[in-house]
Amino acid sequence: MAGEGSGRAGPRADREVTRHDVVRALHRIAQLLERQGEARYRSRAYRRSGDVLAALPDDEWRARAREGRFRDLPGVGESTAAVVAAVLAGEVPPQLQGVVGPQEAATEAGRALRAAIRGDLHAHTDASDGVAPLDVMARAGVEAGHEYLAITDHSPRLTVANGLSPERLRAQIEQIDRANEGLAPFRLLRGIEVDILDDGTLDQEPELLGRLDVVVASVHSRLRMDRAAMTRRMVAAVEQPWTDVLGHCTGRKVRGRERPQSEFDPEAVFAACARHGVAVEVNCQPERQDPPDELIDAAAAAGCLFSIDTDAHAPGELDWLVDGCDRLAARGVPADRVVTTWPVERLLEWSSRRA
Repeated sequence: MAGEGSGRAGPRADREVTRHDVVRALHRIAQLLERQGEARYRSRAYRRSGDVLAALPDDEWRARAREGRFRDLPGVGESTAAVVAAVLAGEVPPQLQGVVGPQEAATEAGRALRAAIRGDLHAHTDASDGVAPLDVMARAGVEAGHEYLAITDHSPRLTVANGLSPERLRAQIEQIDRANEGLAPFRLLRGIEVDILDDGTLDQEPELLGRLDVVVASVHSRLRMDRAAMTRRMVAAVEQPWTDVLGHCTGRKVRGRERPQSEFDPEAVFAACARHGVAVEVNCQPERQDPPDELIDAAAAAGCLFSIDTDAHAPGELDWLVDGCDRLAARGVPADRVVTTWPVERLLEWSSRRA
């Protein structure tokens, strides 16, 4: 936002502060908290306050702005009201002082790979377990400099994440198609993060999977399955004609409530990925960092494609790409083997290869 980095708002001193300025500040703070990996309830509070103020009738907004009366609104607390007061006074809120642009990759090779990235194939909305609606995630994708963003909400069996039933997924496909009418040249891709069931089949109707642009297939249950059974399960999923990306292949968690990685035969799984043109996801969630470096090496040696994805559940998390870029670049994988560096036409030709 204008004026970030100092105590005064600079350009705001020469013009009237608008409701847009206030809402943008609140949403910007939410996005920064998301980027930093803070607890999601904190970013939700700022985003919700911005949404509440954006929805006020014009007369009510003007009256409350004159009187500085915001605390009695549902969803506006002490911290968020203080942000509103600062912006209305022409000041930069403390949460935005000293803020710089998006995070950069740590290495020269990582920065070069990040510059080549055109999109992200794994992102969630509040239709499943994300925090923001589809239109907000789309705007964040545009602001991140992407050319495309796949919306990949969960499939029905993952009830803890409010997975989409076939009916809800059909409605979301129509919503994405409508949204794309006003987003060009940016493009939202119709997608799903579909659960890999115990026998390697995918947790959604085949007809619906065939209508999607991108299918990310991931294991979310029975992660401690024995090595041979997990290998059969994952290979069977990769062999499904709809699978485009093998998501967070080990299921590990390396931060917070840590979780060991699943056991499988990487040679067999990655050989299947290479044979069927399925990309191995480099998942950029800080808690995952999945796959570990030795499995990136194994997938590269098998001749696999890769997809660097954030698995974003909030707009600010789209900035997490830099971690995956650093990690993959450090293993010497060339950019052309990363499907998210491809223009959308080439990407969609690839994802429709087995249709």
